[in-house]
Amino acid sequence: MLFYEVNALDIRKTADSGQTFRMSPDPKRSIAAGADVYRCIASDRECFAGGGKIFYRSAEEDTPENDAFWRNYFDLDTDYEAFIGAIDPDDVYLSDAAEFGRGIRILRQDPWEMLITFIISQRRSIPSIKTCVEALCRRWGRPVWDGLYAFPTPEELAAAPLDELACCSLGYRTEYVYLAAQGVVSGAVDLSAMERMTDRELFEALTALRGVGPKVANCVSLFGFHRIGAFPVDVWIDRVLKEHYPDGFPFARYEGFAGVMQQYMFFAARKA
Repeated sequence: MLFYEVNALDIRKTADSGQTFRMSPDPKRSIAAGADVYRCIASDRECFAGGGKIFYRSAEEDTPENDAFWRNYFDLDTDYEAFIGAIDPDDVYLSDAAEFGRGIRILRQDPWEMLITFIISQRRSIPSIKTCVEALCRRWGRPVWDGLYAFPTPEELAAAPLDELACCSLGYRTEYVYLAAQGVVSGAVDLSAMERMTDRELFEALTALRGVGPKVANCVSLFGFHRIGAFPVDVWIDRVLKEHYPDGFPFARYEGFAGVMQQYMFFAARKA
């Protein structure tokens, strides 16, 4: 069982911050723990997080390897208080948003999973995205144990007939998902090579893919490649920028970690 500082990770806020679609509240464990507990799935792994600890379904999973995986996944070794401390004290809006969102961390997620989930995310609500992602996992992902399916591999999705992919309610995104899978399998889309690219090169490589515009590319950069300088702009952030930063957001001040500020702004805009 991996323990963490309670104020270092707020699992509810992180789950609701729009960066992951495979976290869900666990009411029974929440009641038992007296705190918010969420079931978290990444690739073919599962944990439960809340109340200052990360724990597992069985004692056999309570291993140093799993602890290391989830410590990295939740980015527990990064000092987010330093990011908050760098906020311009005269920026009342951002200071309040950061306080409201304190405990959100940028998850270190799998680039392939993020590419597909954020292609799916276009023009959709978060509940709808989650439904589509789980449908893909149940139909094409490997069953790990009862009720848990791994996220489908590129090979599994590339082998899926288009009409069956469409049955997962992907709509016009079906072709984009299929082409992304085909690209990764053929080597035309090299996610490993993207890891070594500069932020600008990564953005350009992602936007070259069918169905990947600037917003999706920035989301994949931020949540899949942990480029925390990426700053996705959706309808929520667009409203914030127009209302609070009509002369432009001060990106230079937050160079290299503007994505952390984006998450505080996004969460506050949706939840405040």
